[in-house]
Amino acid sequence: MSHRIKVLVTGAGGQVGSAVRELASVYPSIEFHFCSREELSITDEEALRSFFSKVKPDWCVNTAAYTLVDLAETETEQARLINASAVGLLAGICKEFGTALIHISTDYVFNGKGTQPYRETDPVDPINAYGAGKAEGERLAIESGCRLYIIRTSWVYGKQGNNFVKTMKRLMAERESIGVVNDQLGCPTNAADLADVIVKIILSHPAIPRGIYHYSNAGVTTWYDFALAIRDLIESSCEVRPIKTVDFPTPAKRPDYSIMDTSRLTEALKITSPHWRDSLQKFLKES
Repeated sequence: MSHRIKVLVTGAGGQVGSAVRELASVYPSIEFHFCSREELSITDEEALRSFFSKVKPDWCVNTAAYTLVDLAETETEQARLINASAVGLLAGICKEFGTALIHISTDYVFNGKGTQPYRETDPVDPINAYGAGKAEGERLAIESGCRLYIIRTSWVYGKQGNNFVKTMKRLMAERESIGVVNDQLGCPTNAADLADVIVKIILSHPAIPRGIYHYSNAGVTTWYDFALAIRDLIESSCEVRPIKTVDFPTPAKRPDYSIMDTSRLTEALKITSPHWRDSLQKFLKES
């Protein structure tokens, strides 16, 4: 009998972890171990070491993260613990046990002043505490020397947790009119599409070189146009008004430009990333 690939998924209660869980039954060649924050905290060295000793995973997919971008400005230590220190800890243990690590990162490691889609080789320069913590987590993971795949993604939404799509649906049901920022460019990512890419990397190994990759759905939009698409697809009568970032101040600064060049990963996996409008339509049909 051939060896089933053992895959630990941390942060399995979140958007991306839950999306990977939904795919699990499709891949009988993979023995998944899904652990929520309560079941296995990536900040707990003793628990991590015990789990790795017992299960000996071939892969670890780290979807655990502190994602409250605005709150990270005041809860800086907690955000940094989860997004940086714990990532370094987990990567070190992966190195020790010979486990390959797929770590999910973010477009927020960039300053958003770009005018061309960000490539993996572009310098990081975060403009908020959340982005700074994620950038440090990347650095610590790289320094660990483990077999590492970093996937930077953007504007993620999924069935679990809080996200823009869910917020818009709720506000459109409650209000006659809402204002949405129209001067930040980026690309939404359906967590189900990201989960599919994660599994493809695992199954493509060792053909896919280790390193940093970018992944989002295809196309470019603003939060305002994203909101309009949601409104139209759910057939809401709510008025959506374009507003400027300066008119909607938040504790954490947001990048003005968050578009990433995803060609390195799509070419390596020989796939085409679905357009964000198509993925949104599919998500709203299913949720």
